[in-house]
Amino acid sequence: MSGEAPVPDRRIEAALADATDTERVVIGPGALGAVVEVFGRTFGERPAVVVADATTWRVAGDRVQRALEAAGRGTEAPHRFPPDIFVQATYGNVERLRASFASHDAVPVAVGSGSLNDLVKRAAHEAGRPYLSVATAASMDGYSAFGAAITKDGYKQTMACPAPRAVVADLDVLAGAPADMTASGYGDLLGKVTAGADWLVADALGVEPVDPKVWELVQGPLRAAIGRPGDLAAGDREALERLVEGLVMSGLAMQAHASSRPASGAEHQFSHLWEMEGLGHDRRPPLSHGFKVGVGSVAIAALYERLLERDLGALDLEALRRSWPTRSQAQAAVRAAHTTPGLDEAAVTETTAKWVDADALESRLRLLADRWPALRDRLREQLLPAERLRELLAAAGCPTRPSQLGLTPAAFRDTYQRARMIRRRYTVLDLAAETGLLAELVDELR
Repeated sequence: MSGEAPVPDRRIEAALADATDTERVVIGPGALGAVVEVFGRTFGERPAVVVADATTWRVAGDRVQRALEAAGRGTEAPHRFPPDIFVQATYGNVERLRASFASHDAVPVAVGSGSLNDLVKRAAHEAGRPYLSVATAASMDGYSAFGAAITKDGYKQTMACPAPRAVVADLDVLAGAPADMTASGYGDLLGKVTAGADWLVADALGVEPVDPKVWELVQGPLRAAIGRPGDLAAGDREALERLVEGLVMSGLAMQAHASSRPASGAEHQFSHLWEMEGLGHDRRPPLSHGFKVGVGSVAIAALYERLLERDLGALDLEALRRSWPTRSQAQAAVRAAHTTPGLDEAAVTETTAKWVDADALESRLRLLADRWPALRDRLREQLLPAERLRELLAAAGCPTRPSQLGLTPAAFRDTYQRARMIRRRYTVLDLAAETGLLAELVDELR
């Protein structure tokens, strides 16, 4: 395996200047041919250990291993997960992988997609070493993001760990991935539309200011990346490249901002709640993160549509003050809504972190009244109609309705209330709750 590295993506090259962890990204046809060079430029003379499952070993891992050996690179025996199993991102697998790293000091080369990448990311961190990611599917934005989504103690959580030092994404390999994996990446990227709206809300209310440079990293390439879902599903290489660029840029933006805020809003809270409670885990492979984000994006866009019809400058502030829960009442409501062990107390912590007292609530709502006309115009510019999001998802081959995920109408409606409680991030769910409109708006969605 040999060849010149693909021409650098100028947008990604510029984004790398502000990334905290990732130094190199190579995307293009034949990019596997650049793995040896990228590894050497990034890690010097250190040895390598390839980590793959049965499928990713066949599509790319074996070629990476042989290329490293042919170049005279020191290598350890590859860590290959057993065949005929779906490798799950559980902490038990992190521990097993970390134990295998303990016998050497090689730099891990993760050849895989979501679960495998997260396992290597966390295990490498616990072993005190960097790693290289070789993507095998355009299925999520986590390749270039810090943090790993790992199931521990019965529920899914994001564990702290650096992003990969380098990422290689061969479009020839990605084009051969199952169609539903590419569709999942599309769903994950489409969620940046509503995530951006949530950041605008938080900025307008003085909760979390928008960083214009980071905003542009995600939102700049977004419309082009999501604009051709039918072509993407049909195998168009340019559409695939734009999708991969958008996913990688999202991860780099999270690095630059030291937070997932640029790429994650209420639509991800929907997905995270469903994942924590095991929705779709009985399927093989499990229901993907991107599919859940896509349905969540439609749900949040529909909520926004109804909220934007309201005059939030004419709220009854005194009535809202009287009905606003105390800290202890808010915590009790969380415990009543969440009974999953581990998730229940985590949700109490997250809700408490963003709770404000009645005085602070009134101040925020007065600010909202002043800024609502301009904010409403900006949100309308940012958002796409829920029905349009549904059309885009369908064209990409994604689920578009809660029933396709296995959710009953009642469970889906409850998600609007319960998802707000699991993250301290301020989103449209909080805005709707603080204005006293959340239950009313959700009822209108029936």
